[in-house]
Amino acid sequence: MAHGMRKTMTLLLAFTALSGPLAAAKPQAATPQTHLYWGDTHLHTSQSFDVFLFNTPASTPETAYRFARGEKVTSPTTGEGWQLSKPLDFLVVADHAELVGSLAKVYHGEEGYADTATGKAILAQIGETVSAQLLKAYHYLVRIGSGEKGGDLVTPQQAYVDLHGGTKRQAAWHDYIDTAERFNQPGTFTALIGWEWTSQPGGGNLHRVVFTPDGADKAKQFMPFSQLESEKPEKLWAWLDATNKRTGADFVAIPHNSNLSWGKMFQVEDSEGNPITADYAERRMRWERVVETTQIKGDSETHPALSPTDEFADYERYSFVMVPTGPIAKPVEADYVRAALKRGLEIEAKTGVNPYKFGLIGSTDAHTGMSSYEETKFGGKGQKDSRPELRKNPTGLGAAKGWDMGAAGIVAVWAPRNDRRSIYDAFQRKEVYASTGPRMAVRLFGGWNFSARDLDASRFPASGYARGVPMGGDLTGKGKAPSFLVEALKDPDGGNLDRIQIVKGWVDASGTAHEKIFDVAWSAERKRGKDGKVPAVKNTVDLKTGKYTNSVGAVQLKTLWRDPEYKAGQKAFYYARVLQIPTPRYSLYDAIKLGIDPRETGKPLTIQERAYTSPIWVSAKS
Repeated sequence: MAHGMRKTMTLLLAFTALSGPLAAAKPQAATPQTHLYWGDTHLHTSQSFDVFLFNTPASTPETAYRFARGEKVTSPTTGEGWQLSKPLDFLVVADHAELVGSLAKVYHGEEGYADTATGKAILAQIGETVSAQLLKAYHYLVRIGSGEKGGDLVTPQQAYVDLHGGTKRQAAWHDYIDTAERFNQPGTFTALIGWEWTSQPGGGNLHRVVFTPDGADKAKQFMPFSQLESEKPEKLWAWLDATNKRTGADFVAIPHNSNLSWGKMFQVEDSEGNPITADYAERRMRWERVVETTQIKGDSETHPALSPTDEFADYERYSFVMVPTGPIAKPVEADYVRAALKRGLEIEAKTGVNPYKFGLIGSTDAHTGMSSYEETKFGGKGQKDSRPELRKNPTGLGAAKGWDMGAAGIVAVWAPRNDRRSIYDAFQRKEVYASTGPRMAVRLFGGWNFSARDLDASRFPASGYARGVPMGGDLTGKGKAPSFLVEALKDPDGGNLDRIQIVKGWVDASGTAHEKIFDVAWSAERKRGKDGKVPAVKNTVDLKTGKYTNSVGAVQLKTLWRDPEYKAGQKAFYYARVLQIPTPRYSLYDAIKLGIDPRETGKPLTIQERAYTSPIWVSAKS
């Protein structure tokens, strides 16, 4: 698809600045006027015990906010100047609630911290270097958090009393709130108050990021709930409910790294081993409206073993469970997002309520204080992989090495304004989507009576809102087959688009779930083959220089697609997956810089970055 530079830039600016690629000239009064905002809801600073113990004490919330809003900062890991190519619109600094702010006080010798049993045990971890000592202290705390007992370990209860309970965390939490308030600028940059609940029973990742749209007046009425209060998600939801009733504060809880949950994140049972009930599903869906689908520690959309017919399923696999013994997680349905969406339909068929009816987002989980997700400027997960020359080495996170990390991700929201409540509301209605990094602008609407005219520049996206539901919505009613309006525009500074796919999941008459991927739009230089598949787009990456060209692919893709296999009364979900043309992985850039054979990194030389929209759920009357 050939476009002149002027036409291309006009399209890009229109899509980014208005409510669609070309905003409706006279939208109906009831049509939401949404704009596209980009953010990171999962960033750590040295207030987190692990960041401090990764020897990154200069990683402060203030640096994090300054970096996110586009300022050049001194990297807390390398000491070099670092800056995003484009600023973010919103940020959640999500430091671990466990021991938040306490480790710095231990190592600074502060009374009431360093002289406790836990403080002394941490300081007793001896290494050949300061970094080695801190890493041993990190592993010591991980062993406690994973439930290991005996030996030289203090009990979780002792750690709680010494470094966590009472008012131990209050000063750090209040300082964090005050910093967020100072950087929050409604309409310009949104600083959301949040934290991470870091439950890890037996080493399986059950972590949730929690954020609130409210300010200091409510946030200072509570201390963030942590694993040390309970490692069970049901207890977290109960605390959120009680705190909401007591203070009026609203919350969103976001599961992440389900790929490392060891079969625990999306189970068919609750934490006590009982089958999921309608009540459980309703409580979970009240708080967990979205799931973090892609981030530095891998992509959790799906896995080749779970989606063997999906030719693009093998993307940024990461299976290194975060315990010192270094086990590798085998893929199971409870670990991956698409399988969970299918499982939710199966549970709904039995209980009447879907516990896994969530939207999809991306974020970084960077432990550097910098939301660094760009392949050309990847700052690593933490101190251990912050430089290209370090990435051949272990990171301290299980058996992972630096190049195992992925430069990802980011979350996009469609919202009327850039402020706390508008961002929160977008998460609540799930009008959000995930990107592995590129800022592809993507719209998805589902309806019963769409026509090709609804994609006309004078009608779209108003037609989608007026005659259907946006991503994250429920399409109910009656019709022969659902139809979908989907449009994607490339990142102005990134690779062209390869294709748009619709991923469908449904349950059959027996209540068993299935999935299928449909190619619905692709760049014009290719035609669907006799086997029904769209040929792979050309790879233009020069492996010697790391350069590529946009001589293939499309600037913009859009289509109306109607499910040709829909059966009346079928319950199903549909989400769009948008793929870029192949571009260099950051590890290729590293290899070129280091002058080594790129194959030494053990990772793909090129990748096809992608975006995942939140699903639309169809529940029609037969």
